[in-house]
Amino acid sequence: MAKSLFDKTYIGKMKLKNRIFMSPMGTTGEADGAYCNEGIDYFEERAKGGAGLIITGANVVSTKYEPRPCTELSDFHHVERLNMLIERCHAYGAKVCVQLSPGLGRQQFTDPFTPPYSAGSVGAFWFPDLICKPFSKEDIHYLVEKVGYSASLAVNAGADCVELHAYGGYLLDQFHSVQWNNRTDEYGGTLENRMRFTLECIEAIKKNVPDTMPVLVKFTPHQRVEGFRTIDEGIEMAKILEEAGVDALHVDTGCYEEWFQAITTVYSKEGYKLDVQKAIKDIVSVPVLGDGNLKDPEVAKKAVEDGILDYVGLAHQMLADPYWPKKVKAHHEEDIAPCVGCNECLLAGFSGKHYYCAVNPLCYAEKAYALPLPNGQKRNVLVIGGGPAGMMAAITAKRRGFDVDLYEKEDKLGGTLWPAGGPDFKADVLKLIKYLETQCKKLDVNIHLNSPITKDNLEGDYDKVILAAGSTPAMPPIPGIDTTVLASDYLTHQATVGKKVVVIGAGLAGTEAACDIAGKDGDVTLVEMCPDILFTANHCLNNDQHLRKMVKDRGVKVEANAKVTNITPTSVTFERDGQTMTLECDTVLNAVGFRPNNQLEDLLDEKYDEVAVIGDAVAPRKILTAIHEGYHAIRVME
Repeated sequence: MAKSLFDKTYIGKMKLKNRIFMSPMGTTGEADGAYCNEGIDYFEERAKGGAGLIITGANVVSTKYEPRPCTELSDFHHVERLNMLIERCHAYGAKVCVQLSPGLGRQQFTDPFTPPYSAGSVGAFWFPDLICKPFSKEDIHYLVEKVGYSASLAVNAGADCVELHAYGGYLLDQFHSVQWNNRTDEYGGTLENRMRFTLECIEAIKKNVPDTMPVLVKFTPHQRVEGFRTIDEGIEMAKILEEAGVDALHVDTGCYEEWFQAITTVYSKEGYKLDVQKAIKDIVSVPVLGDGNLKDPEVAKKAVEDGILDYVGLAHQMLADPYWPKKVKAHHEEDIAPCVGCNECLLAGFSGKHYYCAVNPLCYAEKAYALPLPNGQKRNVLVIGGGPAGMMAAITAKRRGFDVDLYEKEDKLGGTLWPAGGPDFKADVLKLIKYLETQCKKLDVNIHLNSPITKDNLEGDYDKVILAAGSTPAMPPIPGIDTTVLASDYLTHQATVGKKVVVIGAGLAGTEAACDIAGKDGDVTLVEMCPDILFTANHCLNNDQHLRKMVKDRGVKVEANAKVTNITPTSVTFERDGQTMTLECDTVLNAVGFRPNNQLEDLLDEKYDEVAVIGDAVAPRKILTAIHEGYHAIRVME
């Protein structure tokens, strides 16, 4: 009988209503490590959205050796909040799996002076010159006992199962890996020895949970970094774990050295972990769980139907739209807010904040930022600009029951999302345009295309005006700049380039355009006045790593610390360290940045009582700022 995404199934004796799970992502908590109210609301919303299984982020079992990076389950007093989370998810028919972690080891981010603990005496990830302190055998035994105790606390809290955090270059995976485990005792050397710590944790968990409670392990059979673990060893690991009596295997790839192999970026291909997950599925008899850019419903369905995965995991897509399962089941895929792989969520977490989602302003603020219910009060809203900020403002206004006029000067909605989604490796951004446009039409927003608003045609009575006119490419005062091709024109297919191209500006737009051209057999050189490409890009490490690898793999050349002094249609001249150099080319691409379109601001302030300038009309920034400002500009209306 063919498998489907919405089958009712069992892991061990735990019954699940479908094959969709929310993948584990660490969450912030209270000062004592317990779950906060916002975190409980956040998980409840994902359960309400239809996930069959929710796997929490890592709950550390001890802070004896390293500071707490996320929530903690080490004390009787942590049970109360975890129980609240679990019970609220149970109300919607979702099961909850509590992930337990003995620590981050060399991955922990503390300071450049305090050596972290790890499996062996190796460099810390964030501070490579800082040599880690190997755990003693007594330390390992202590952590094993704490894992067992934390499992008993998960039982007290009402958890349906537990998962051991043993993947991605974190502590247990450091013990698994020869590049980080240089021990000579029984916890080092052979694969069996390197897995001993993990196997002892599994045994400790099993001793502290009922026989009916499934035990899962998330592990990394293939790290996909040159010289690191390959699938051959990963297959042997899977056999050892199955023999240890685990009820299911959660299969991952990657580690921080190539973080994008583990955590999806906007540059990731669909289902990019499926080959590894299939290799494990083929040799074990227990269920296999997996994630890795499976957010397209057809890709997710096929992974199950083809027998590659028993359970499909969604991580960042669950932040973008908690209702993905319900919308897929109801065949309303057009209403799914798409994750665009920007990793603003990850960047926020690693900056000490809670999760933010670029396309979902309510992520981790489900109650605090909920819209007031429509009360029949008639309000009229004017939105100037049909980019992401303007569309989100219009959508939010209609959801509040207001009347909306949206004016866009171009013949289509989307604004600067069009060039942002121009490269063939960034199609997810184009999906966001389609989603926002669909919601505008479904909500009957009064859209006026080819209709620029100027001081001469500004009219009408409005309770609030939203200036979301976006931005336009900057033209710095460089001789010959007017002979260049705008990167935005190339990325929107309004202009073509030759085979030998110089791109001026190596921020995100310039670097992505260069990679796009190089991927079509172009000879491309990036010229950047900063010390490095992506120097001012405020994005997450895994996105940065992934894009830099693309630059390298596609052979894009880089000239940094280079001040452009002259441009002709066939050359770019720049200065560096007192020397003048000229690059010959057949096309010069201008990617030096954007400037805000805020010329109407003063006029609007004179004419209307309530005016909000949002998105790139304030300053060229991110999808997140555009979407969030569009939402909040309307949410706070009284």
